[in-house]
This record gives sequence, C-alpha cells and structure tokens, in this order.
Amino acid sequence: MNNKKLSLTLLKEKYCVCRLNKDDEIPSWVLKGEFYSITRTEDELSIVCVQDNLKSKIKCEKNWKILKIDGPLDFSLIGILSKISVLMAENEISIFVVSTYDTDYILIKEKNLEKAIDILKNDNYKVIR
Repeated sequence: MNNKKLSLTLLKEKYCVCRLNKDDEIPSWVLKGEFYSITRTEDELSIVCVQDNLKSKIKCEKNWKILKIDGPLDFSLIGILSKISVLMAENEISIFVVSTYDTDYILIKEKNLEKAIDILKNDNYKVIR
C-alpha cells in the first residue's frame, strides 16, 4: 500500500453477526437498514444486519459497530486490510471484515470502538463520525 492513509466512516447503527443453517430462508427483517451482508456457503448462512431489526432467536453475536473504508478502492491496492488488521491485533482488538466490490467494512465490538478509533487516528487514519 502506498503511504497515503485512508479515511473511514463510522456507520450509525449497531450490528449483529448471525449464523443460520445453510438451507434456511433469508429472513425479511435482514433487508432493512443502510448495511447488510448475506453469505451462504455449503456449511452455513451468515448474516450481518442492523441489530435492532433482529426478530427471532438465532445464533448471533451482538454489539458490533462498523467502520467503512471510504472508497471506492481499486483492486490493485495492496495491504489495506492487512495494515488495519495488524494495528488491531497488536492492541488485542478482534475484528470481523466484510468486503464488497468497492470497499471494506470493519466490524469492531462496541466496547472496543473508542480504543480502535484512537489507534487508527494515531496512525494517521481519518475517522469520520
């Protein structure tokens, strides 16, 4: 990655990461909100969605906040997630990442958010709230 630091925008909602069975239907409540991600594999159906929309008792990790890397990012860029992942790992902050065609979304537990933002700012990233 070049030396230019990126900016990240904090999404306003609180999110959850859910696990459903691989053959389950996608619940309609998932599709509400400014961000959701649905991934089906041969093993599971994983969903990231606005926590307040959660309507059933399913296996779920709650209280995530999302930092969106402002993009779009070119596919030729190298090391963006690696650098941020290392920064978080060095400070014992677990992350969950969702990548799209244009950019990456970094999920951080709400209890670690302020520490993560401070770490990013100290490394010259711009964080927009």
